[in-house]
Amino acid sequence: QGQLVESGGGLVQAGGSLRLACEASGRINNAHTLGWFRQTPGEERDLGDFVAGLTWRSGRQVYADSVKGRFTVSKDTANATVCLQMDSQRPEDAGGYYCCLDHAEGTRIWGQGTQVTVNL
Repeated sequence: QGQLVESGGGLVQAGGSLRLACEASGRINNAHTLGWFRQTPGEERDLGDFVAGLTWRSGRQVYADSVKGRFTVSKDTANATVCLQMDSQRPEDAGGYYCCLDHAEGTRIWGQGTQVTVNL
């Protein structure tokens, strides 16, 4: 089914920036979309908030209203990596960030997650 590995989380001051990466490997030739989700403490991963995502082949991007103009999702085709550039961060951006890849046949895989903390 493939594997996803996130990296780049950490601590940032409000107004600062972080860049997350999600590296895909294995069977991803039938990938359809990749999305980033944010999970808050006590929340199940599958119920996290959608943050941003893109269509694997076309690269068409979609963003949650709360991050439009601040976050940018992009894909490095050569390295099968999708990055989430997070600028002008706010305390409400904090949480566990997970990338999720949906295959065209409907199967879904998740990464292990990376934590983002935003201090005032």
